[in-house]
Amino acid sequence: MKTHLSIFGTAVLALSLLTPFVRAICECGYAVNSTSSSSYASFTEIQETDFLHLGQDALSYNNREETGWAMQVYNVTPKAARGPYGKAAMGSNVIVNPMKNQYDWAGESVLGGDAGLQVWVRSKTVNSAIPMGEITSMRSDMMYGSYRIGVKLTGIPGTCGAFFWFRNDSQEIDLEYLSWQQSPNATSKNEYHPLNLVLQSPASVAADYNAAGTPDFIVKSLPFTPSNAVHEYRFDWTPNRVSFYADGQWLSDITDYIPKASGQLFLNHWSNGNPNWSGGPPKEDAVMIVSYVKAYFNSTDSMRQKVYNDQCLSKYHGHDRIDHVCQIPDQTVAPDPSAGNNTARTFFFTKGDIPPVWNGSVLYLVMAALLVVGLLEYGFGSV
Repeated sequence: MKTHLSIFGTAVLALSLLTPFVRAICECGYAVNSTSSSSYASFTEIQETDFLHLGQDALSYNNREETGWAMQVYNVTPKAARGPYGKAAMGSNVIVNPMKNQYDWAGESVLGGDAGLQVWVRSKTVNSAIPMGEITSMRSDMMYGSYRIGVKLTGIPGTCGAFFWFRNDSQEIDLEYLSWQQSPNATSKNEYHPLNLVLQSPASVAADYNAAGTPDFIVKSLPFTPSNAVHEYRFDWTPNRVSFYADGQWLSDITDYIPKASGQLFLNHWSNGNPNWSGGPPKEDAVMIVSYVKAYFNSTDSMRQKVYNDQCLSKYHGHDRIDHVCQIPDQTVAPDPSAGNNTARTFFFTKGDIPPVWNGSVLYLVMAALLVVGLLEYGFGSV
């Protein structure tokens, strides 16, 4: 007996067939800004992580290569942590809490509460250290690029929520939010919600790891309350500057001590009790919720460079090459699940989303994919 795919099933199969076409469109890379912009930059590599739909064991040791992230476990003494307390990174403080329905972007989560990656700072110290959570990218060949995180930060004072690129103590690009700095019970955009934009440099190392007195330390007040909803924070790193954004809106540039080497991404939530930075420990357990991390970057790995040369440089020249670079869509609204599926659903190249500039041309690919599915379904026997 012959069975037929549902309309939904047909659409899913068509999109799965379309994904390789979308990847081919972008085989020469991913770009920020249009080609006519003075700030145009393109990158060859992509790593997108959707924490709303990861399996609960996605960050286990056996799955870290596939996921691209490694959970960190370590202990740092108070002296090394430069605070009254040490830091204790524990696997139990990094918890994947996916959507209950894999097709949803808003609604119920498996464990209850906000869906996403939970990264905790605990209120109870252990052996003079404050328990915290941290993950790092498996790749350490990340250089110039556009790095983005969708995250809901904590409103409980006494922690530091951080998303950063790191090579060493003198080459580091930080987005850091100190929960004690936020205005209490803030509801107005005129309230103070500072985001610390930092490049650790030889100058900050010379100042006992304090970047505050260097040109690579900027504090910007955000026009929203970071603990109320998921927002996107981003930095674009090019040879001459690092540009910082929140929900697609430019915040500031830093142009001194720009890193010139590769490193890896870090995502952590911590406290060492230092009243001049993290404060804490928090009076109750504090969590930040991560929806996604998206990285578009250049690699210093010679094998990855060869792959790029083979798939792009040896095939396309001039404008033909530019035509196969996809512009990365800007996230200009808060990607918060509380506003529903349409808002929480953000763009992923790796999920087969169609780059906006190609919408017209890709329409033909969509139609072709649907035609192939139709032939498989009705012209070539059972499915």
